[in-house]
Amino acid sequence: MNRDNLAALYRERLRSEAVFSEEPGPWNLPELADLLDATQLHDAAVICGLIERPEGVHVLLTQRQTGLKNHGGQVSFPGGRIDPGETPLAAAQREAFEEIGLPAEQIEPLGWLEPYATITNYRVLPLVARIHPPYLWRPSNVEVAAVFEAPLALFLSTEHARIEQRHFRGRLRSTYVVEHAGYRIWGATAAMLLRFGSQLR
Repeated sequence: MNRDNLAALYRERLRSEAVFSEEPGPWNLPELADLLDATQLHDAAVICGLIERPEGVHVLLTQRQTGLKNHGGQVSFPGGRIDPGETPLAAAQREAFEEIGLPAEQIEPLGWLEPYATITNYRVLPLVARIHPPYLWRPSNVEVAAVFEAPLALFLSTEHARIEQRHFRGRLRSTYVVEHAGYRIWGATAAMLLRFGSQLR
């Protein structure tokens, strides 16, 4: 399938507009429900960036610095909180530039996934976008420890994923985990990627 056909497929399976009005989708594991205060959720936007390589499509990911207050050391998409008066697209573009130096003109929006709620009370709206070369990452020393890519094929089925359980706030809870090249992709990021993969199948 050529690049134009791939882009058409993504646009067909994704939402054309950013929508926050729905409840978090089915890839939010049920164990999350009692951790969330729906009245206190902060809106955020991230970029699920797709990079076309000769060997296939890859997803752009970052590893956060370990000392950060929220999700320190975890793998995530570039992105963050939406400022007052800011659109989700503008927020995702701004955060991607601040975190890894990715200019807005290299980001080609393809569509949106449904929102995903995190245990840190963020309601995250993922933008799926094609990332155009050349790529010159300039990661923020404050927020980003590493920038890397993972094959999209890892998330097109649950074959490469597992569910881990751990005790958190009084009971056993579950989270998705996908391992790649020494990185542990888990929690919200893994769930959003697996959800995207399910929509492409």
